[in-house]
This record gives sequence, C-alpha cells and structure tokens, in this order.
Amino acid sequence: MNHSGWIFMAIGLFSVVCAAFDFEWFMNHRKARFFVRILGRTGARVFYIVLGAAILVLGGLVLFGALHT
Repeated sequence: MNHSGWIFMAIGLFSVVCAAFDFEWFMNHRKARFFVRILGRTGARVFYIVLGAAILVLGGLVLFGALHT
C-alpha cells in the first residue's frame, strides 16, 4: 500500500489550517518570513492556503490512483 497520498494530504491540510488560523509560529518561521516580506502577511497567508490546497489535491490524486509516485 502506498502511503504517499496520505502524507501529501496531511502536509496540505497542515499548511491550509496554519495559514487560515494565522498561527504566529507558522508565519514567523524563517522560510515563511520570505513570503511575508514579499507578499505581506495576508498575501503570504493566501499563498500558503493555495499551496496547501494544491498539495491536498495532489495527495487525493495519488491516493485514488490517478497519479503514481
């Protein structure tokens, strides 16, 4: 059984939830600070929500066999 789909979905959900709830520790991470500087706080949150949603979709596609890892 391939667990990659579940892993992708968990990562995507994590990103969406952390950005949507504006967790301080998530948005102040050194890698997120780059996007906050470039896009502003709200723009970075939108970026991480869209990125997380894309990873969720990717995980779903892998999980249901449309894509193979």
